[in-house]
Amino acid sequence: MQADKTCPLVEQYLAYLVTIKGRSKNTVFEYRLDLLQFFRFLAVSRNIEYLDFRFINIEFVRSIQLGDMYAFLAYCQEELNSSAGTRARKIISIRQFWKYLKTKAHLIDNNIAEELETPKLPKRIVRCLTLEESVRLLIASASSSVRDNCIITIFLNCALRLSELAALNIDQIEADIISVVGKGNKERKIYMTPAVKQALIKWLPIRKTLSVNTDALFISRNKSRLTARSIQNVVKKHIVAAGINPKGLSTHKLRHTAATLMYKYGRVDIRSLQQILGHESIATTEIYTHVDDSQLQAAVNANPLAMMFN
Repeated sequence: MQADKTCPLVEQYLAYLVTIKGRSKNTVFEYRLDLLQFFRFLAVSRNIEYLDFRFINIEFVRSIQLGDMYAFLAYCQEELNSSAGTRARKIISIRQFWKYLKTKAHLIDNNIAEELETPKLPKRIVRCLTLEESVRLLIASASSSVRDNCIITIFLNCALRLSELAALNIDQIEADIISVVGKGNKERKIYMTPAVKQALIKWLPIRKTLSVNTDALFISRNKSRLTARSIQNVVKKHIVAAGINPKGLSTHKLRHTAATLMYKYGRVDIRSLQQILGHESIATTEIYTHVDDSQLQAAVNANPLAMMFN
């Protein structure tokens, strides 16, 4: 089902997402998976025998009711044990498809999916490195490899996604700015910190001596662009070398760390943080604005009556 492209309506919609909205391959993959899973559920519940998804036409879509959608979500929760986050994603997939059919393709008059409510999601507190662990990681990488230290320095200062860092080319590095192409091919500019500038000053002369047929900023031993998997291995190696427990840590946790440190120590407002991280929704950025116990204690002790006792 995951690679099934036999539903014309779905494929037309996914083509729109790619060509007009600039959605990534991963996003398109998830939307196809969610929509076809929904249609398969309906086919089974309606006793429809099928070999592929060509039976999904506009008449079939018009026959779908809001109750069918909630029945599908109940099935996902009770039979598939899907988390609230997974069910919320499926709701978004369905909502966006129905919205496209009404407002872009003009194939339906009523968007029933507008009434589809999402489950309440538990507030996540993301795991990240402490400031002290971040310093240890930088020291460990600096004593081992100029390239690796540059990679980790950019992660911890610029909060890039793994895919963004892996895709960096030399010409994206300017005097004070790194130009990043993020999700949906959206470009954003990130100002370099002194630490990033210094790491690049050390790495770029080495990079420019390498005779390779690529403009990639980071090169592997095989003289090719360093892959995302290789970058993950580099980060894990230095996390272990720094004496940090690697369980649950990843390159994405370095992005979390950078964002959390900016918010906690840099007094960065959430809108600026959203722009730096390249988030479409401010709600995504809000997971970085949690407070730790020391901040809670400081807030309580800031009460002007805190020292009023005999």
